[in-house]
Amino acid sequence: MARVVEWIQGFAMSLGGPGLFIIAFLDSSFLSFPEVNDLLIIYLTTQHPERMPYYALMTTLGSIAGCLALYSLARKGGEAFLRRRFHESHVERAMDIFRRYGLLSVLIPSILPPPMPFKIFVLAAGVARVPLWHFVTAIAIGRGIRYFGEGLLAVWYGEAAGDFLRDNAQPIALALAATFLLCGLGYILWSRRGERKAGGPERTIP
Repeated sequence: MARVVEWIQGFAMSLGGPGLFIIAFLDSSFLSFPEVNDLLIIYLTTQHPERMPYYALMTTLGSIAGCLALYSLARKGGEAFLRRRFHESHVERAMDIFRRYGLLSVLIPSILPPPMPFKIFVLAAGVARVPLWHFVTAIAIGRGIRYFGEGLLAVWYGEAAGDFLRDNAQPIALALAATFLLCGLGYILWSRRGERKAGGPERTIP
């Protein structure tokens, strides 16, 4: 497997942006290449810093396309499809989190590095029939923050960005995730409060 991953990395580097798209698509859909996208963005950006936005964009688009493939399968196959792919307890937990937090349960894992589970929440979104553009927006924000952030690190730190990412990826990602979670929960509470006010009894004018 290590040889296969090494070959894939070499293939992606030879193609540049299209290679990043392909790897990101496969990683977000039917295969799994933990951290390969992250390392490729850093390596290619250190070689061509001026292409960083292009590399980050292609990786983000590839990830969105891969997530859409899973989302579509889950939307057609329903909950039975999800339960065939994952352990019962994992499915129940994921669905419970999704029911509580909605698209936040997709956006936040999309920012976090491995071993944070991600695909199960993508599938849960398909099972729940989340509106397509809501789903795409959540993935684009999460993956965009992750990949453009890594590209900026590569521009600022060069080859040392890989070491910096290994040492600090989790605390940085957790801080970002916590920020989005707090903002999202605040918005949910604010929206529910507004709904309660709108649904209250009408006052009559004496």
